[in-house]
Amino acid sequence: MPPSAARFGWCCQYVPPDGDAGLAKRMNPGTVTIATLSKLSPARAEEKLTEVLRRNLQALHLQLDEVARHPAYRRLLRVNSGLLPAYTHEVGRPLYRQPGVQALVRSGLEHAGRKAMEADIRIGLHPDQYCVLNSATPSTLDNAVAELEYHADILRTMGLTGGWHPRGAHVNIHGGGRGEGIAGFRRGYALLSEEARNLLTVENDEMSFGLDDLLPLADIVPIVLDLHHHWVRTQGEYLRPDDPRIAVVAGSWRGVRPVAHISVSREDLLADWPPDSLPDYAALAARGLTTRDLRAHSQRMWNHAVNRLVADHLSWADFEVEAKAKNLAVDDLEQDALLSGAISAPASAGP
Repeated sequence: MPPSAARFGWCCQYVPPDGDAGLAKRMNPGTVTIATLSKLSPARAEEKLTEVLRRNLQALHLQLDEVARHPAYRRLLRVNSGLLPAYTHEVGRPLYRQPGVQALVRSGLEHAGRKAMEADIRIGLHPDQYCVLNSATPSTLDNAVAELEYHADILRTMGLTGGWHPRGAHVNIHGGGRGEGIAGFRRGYALLSEEARNLLTVENDEMSFGLDDLLPLADIVPIVLDLHHHWVRTQGEYLRPDDPRIAVVAGSWRGVRPVAHISVSREDLLADWPPDSLPDYAALAARGLTTRDLRAHSQRMWNHAVNRLVADHLSWADFEVEAKAKNLAVDDLEQDALLSGAISAPASAGP
């Protein structure tokens, strides 16, 4: 991926612009609970899991098709981590060893990988908050390692492993708990396979590990800068591209174009805030809004000033948009990035 190829995209779920519920169901993965699978006979459990997997793999293909129809600067997708339900659970593991299930997963992911590579779509994944790689609790640590190896399995089958973050592929987690700190993260990191280590990234958050806390990990793992988390953690600091810490973050990616995250505080809580002005943390706190209020993600990227800040950061990083309206929020960012000149509209194909 060339350093100048700025791009941004949405995460996990597709939101139809017209609210079409049927399209939303087709475009998005489903799941099956461990409780449900546990109640079924082995044959019926395999049948049920296969049913869900067919839907999920088809949804992934439809999402990739949707991303591929957009300009190159929107060719980024975070794949839903629930793509293969129960993969790491003792109930699900024997089901995934069944030849029919293995063949379905392999063919679906291999095809998806080819599609992503042909369209030059950057792929990422993000395990949930319970994936704590620096946990002092053995079972929690074992589960975190298993989760990260599962995510590596997805990317391996898609053809997106082999070396350091091939084609920008990444599996992103938070730093974890404060108790074991950075030393605990390093211990957990050492338990991963080489492929999983070569895909891992770590993101700053509002509560346990701010950006400054994570910078010591830049020698082993790329840092994903979340601008909104940083704003909340620091109670109002907006990082600019010339901040010296940006160079450390970019360097942690070792030649791969970095990924960053963006969202903005909820529009219903900031209903009277001017959309052309950056939200002021101190002023909002003085109104009675709490950290919990301000950390929550908006539906849309409604603040043009935040979007212009992201446009400036596109000089060095790609962005995953974490607003709840998913692709619709990306539309908002796209319009402001075009107006700012950070990206250029594709040339018309003609009449």
